[in-house]
Amino acid sequence: MQCIESIKEFGGYLNRYTHDSTACHCKMTFSVYLPPQAKTANVPALYWLSGLTCTDDNARVKAGAQRYAAEHGIAIIFPDTSPRGDDVADEAERYDLGKGAGFYLNASQPPWSSHYHMYDYINTELPALVEASLPLIAGVKSVSGHSMGGHGALICALKNPQAYRSVSAFSPICNPVNCDWGQACFTAYLGDDANQWKAYDATALIEAGAKVSDILIDQGTADEFYEQQQLLPENFKAACEKSGQALTLRMQDGYDHSYHFIASFIGEHIAYHAKALKQT
Repeated sequence: MQCIESIKEFGGYLNRYTHDSTACHCKMTFSVYLPPQAKTANVPALYWLSGLTCTDDNARVKAGAQRYAAEHGIAIIFPDTSPRGDDVADEAERYDLGKGAGFYLNASQPPWSSHYHMYDYINTELPALVEASLPLIAGVKSVSGHSMGGHGALICALKNPQAYRSVSAFSPICNPVNCDWGQACFTAYLGDDANQWKAYDATALIEAGAKVSDILIDQGTADEFYEQQQLLPENFKAACEKSGQALTLRMQDGYDHSYHFIASFIGEHIAYHAKALKQT
């Protein structure tokens, strides 16, 4: 784990690292914001999973999260969205498959299965790495994300309810087995058996009995991908209501899919996670 950049912000430091990933079989890059409280004590962590086309850089520059992380004394981990490198499979003409579009799953189909193991990377390899190397409280973490990363946050929490203190999402892809993005990518990464796709679908996981203490989702009503039926939050809400899963789904009038939307509400999400992360 090599630090390649360090920038002071709000009394803490925004650091960028590279390392050789055993899960993704390539060099990975990620960023970490360490709040000023980390100078004297270990702090809890929020993992932020970004959406299609993003790297670790998008959220750390555009979301405005570090100010609130400093106030609450929590670190933010910004992973990349996919494996990278010249030998990593890609579909260069598509933004929704390949590099920048790992969907936070473990691919089982070639050529993707050689590198695309983002689920293992996010849930196992990266936490072990940063908790061993940085002033973080071992095992005390939450997860959030946007769009494809919102999908990732939901499935990571639902599949590992003891690992994350809380989960939230902005404009998540809630039911990928029933939208064009999910169907196309899941076919490529996981094969033609739609039953295999359900292991990485938040709505299907709720329907199968997965449960966490609470879920917070913000969705803009002027989101073009919401209008195109790519996100399907109503499907997720119906599944939660049927199963008794606690869910706060806030439809935010007039907001779109961009980081302007995220920046408008990120402070509330970080406060939500900070409350859970600081419970003893």
